[in-house]
Amino acid sequence: MEPKATGIGGIFFKTHDPQASKEWYASHLGFDTDEYGAVFRFKKIEDPNETGYLQWSPMKADTNYFEPSEKDFMLNIRVQNIEALVEMLKQSGVSICDEIVSYDYGKFVHIMDNDGNKLELWEPVDSVFDLYYQNKH
Repeated sequence: MEPKATGIGGIFFKTHDPQASKEWYASHLGFDTDEYGAVFRFKKIEDPNETGYLQWSPMKADTNYFEPSEKDFMLNIRVQNIEALVEMLKQSGVSICDEIVSYDYGKFVHIMDNDGNKLELWEPVDSVFDLYYQNKH
């Protein structure tokens, strides 16, 4: 599989009151929020029988999760073949913030773009979310 980005996996932003933000978006825009924010489901173009997920998360203003970026937001980018992609990025001189970590819902690594934005790269295992959201709704 070609190492590359396949879409947006999440939008994370700092706020002084994450709970109030979740309540505002739920009340005014109909977001179905939980402890992490909200999840948006979509059908994958490459296989319309499969579902993909995008995470929307308001985070505490004092979080250090976005460091070394000084920005108030971070994008999560869905990728495929994360190991090969990280090697390509290293060879291109891209700043890699940490090592790839694996969870049951996917693999993650953080990089910095040319404007000082921290990006979270995610090779998802969407089937884990399929089971969770089928049981939730």
